[in-house]
Amino acid sequence: MPPGSMGFLQELAVQLAGIGGSCAYPDGKKRVIVLCADNGVVAEGVASTPQSVTLKQAENMIRRVTGMSCLAERFGDEVQVVDVGINGESSVAGILRRKIRAHGTADIALGPAMTRAEAVRAVLTGMQLAEQAAGEHVRFLGVGEMGIGNTTTSAAVLSALEGLEPEAVTGRGSGLTDAAFAHKKEIVAQALRRNAACPDDVLDVLSKLGGLDIAAMCGVFLGAALCRIPAVIDGYISAVAALCAFRLAPLSRDFCIPSHRSEEPGYAYAMRALRMQPPLMLRMRLGEGSGCPLMFRIVEASCALMTGMASFSQADIDDAYLDALRDTGRRR
Repeated sequence: MPPGSMGFLQELAVQLAGIGGSCAYPDGKKRVIVLCADNGVVAEGVASTPQSVTLKQAENMIRRVTGMSCLAERFGDEVQVVDVGINGESSVAGILRRKIRAHGTADIALGPAMTRAEAVRAVLTGMQLAEQAAGEHVRFLGVGEMGIGNTTTSAAVLSALEGLEPEAVTGRGSGLTDAAFAHKKEIVAQALRRNAACPDDVLDVLSKLGGLDIAAMCGVFLGAALCRIPAVIDGYISAVAALCAFRLAPLSRDFCIPSHRSEEPGYAYAMRALRMQPPLMLRMRLGEGSGCPLMFRIVEASCALMTGMASFSQADIDDAYLDALRDTGRRR
């Protein structure tokens, strides 16, 4: 093909070749890991959705009737729903119980979300889930979440890590009135003042301002890199978790694949910090990992090019006409 003619698909092929150590990365089993947890900050009125929806949606993912899970069902992708801190217990079989705190995190507007030890445990839990996936021959991971109030904790984490004003990174989440939206930004600012997290210490930021879902998602990204599995970033919360992983281990970024551009304003700042551009512009803001099944299809297309497309010589085409273009590219 002419150099660069397949755009992002070519760039992705190069990335996958680097991850797999071969010019033909094998396609295979795909899994969306959804980290579910509740956030104490919902007591401050920062979400229009009741906290009970976290548990209900975790159960609905098992039934494959949420936005993400019905897409995964359609395409044959696996979904692993993990309780790392839901405020409640489910009788639905299939939710993996890895609970760090029985009722979710504490209210970040009043103090730390969790202890440092709990944040470490959540990160390690995510790493173990990635290791489990590798042992079960999963070739691609998607990293999603379910936790009412987690756009607030994500905004606080991103603001602390990047030194950004709360107003810049705080969005309306699942929908707020103007008054509630202004209050949400005030709560993020209050949490930042109250906790004074060290921006150079990711675990300090996660323990004081984050959620168990974000910390565990960070661990999945780290574990995926350790196991050399490509991991797809979903939306805002997933991007903030990937940024946390990047700040802990910069090489983990090379194993991450962005999917869609979230409508949350903080997402653009997280992508800028990760030096990434998402290829899908679908005006989505659901979360759950809903961008992952869609991005898996783009991944499949890239793998198809790597394994099925002929070279110029194999196609019996003299490509000497491209030499000048190649020389220009090398000089650049």
